Amino acid sequence: MAQEEDIKYFVRVGNTDLDGTKPVHIALTGIRGVGMHTAQIIAMLAKVDEKETMGRLKDEEVDRIREITDSYSQRVPSWMMNRPKDVYTGEAKHILGTDVSTVKDEDINLLRKIRCYRGIRHETGQKVRGQRTKSTGRTGLTVGVKKKKE
Repeated sequence: MAQEEDIKYFVRVGNTDLDGTKPVHIALTGIRGVGMHTAQIIAMLAKVDEKETMGRLKDEEVDRIREITDSYSQRVPSWMMNRPKDVYTGEAKHILGTDVSTVKDEDINLLRKIRCYRGIRHETGQKVRGQRTKSTGRTGLTVGVKKKKE
């Protein structure tokens, strides 16, 4: 009974509230930009058992996880990052949190600005990655037969 009371239901890591009732490697995927593999590596670098419940970790272990997430791009090779070559600086980065959506929007705006094929497809709201569009992706149109009003 005492173990149930000492669990923290929310753990703050990387400007994100993580679920304290889940295992560490599952809870870390709540941060945008962190998938299963990245979460396992963060737990391994922080020397924390990835199967342990996040809310039962000691404060020192949570601080180690915070430190690892902040310095993740310095600790892993470039092929393990979600942005191996930045468009503007050319360096390898791993983007976390709210920066993920900001960087994605900037990339799409760059594609529109240089008027490449993908940028034009983004502008017109069509499929970008070579999918077929003959019968799919018909948003906004009504498909079917309309009944006559009497």
